[in-house]
Amino acid sequence: MAEGLMKALFGDKFESYSAGTVATRVNPLAIKVMAEIGIDISHHRSKSVEEFRGWKFDYVVTVCDQAKESCPFFPGARKYLHKGFEDPSQYEGDEALQKFREVRDEIKEWLIETFS
Repeated sequence: MAEGLMKALFGDKFESYSAGTVATRVNPLAIKVMAEIGIDISHHRSKSVEEFRGWKFDYVVTVCDQAKESCPFFPGARKYLHKGFEDPSQYEGDEALQKFREVRDEIKEWLIETFS
């Protein structure tokens, strides 16, 4: 969700890439709640952070505490930013959908505050 929001909000200012500690899949609920606000991430794919080893970044942003602890160091990054958000995939049913919406909105608000 963070990559999709970053591209929608700041695609004219930044290139953004998303990766997890382990590549899995893009959660269908993430796709659904992003579509609710007009952002299509259905074409995104889950990537491992290892895919980006050796890349140079201006910013390295982590959005969950587990990722912050296991994220590799990216030499040359100008700034590391972290904001821990709850993992909505830990919930089920209607509660999961609501958590995805909440986290989507929290990430959006934080990105606007941080990069505007």
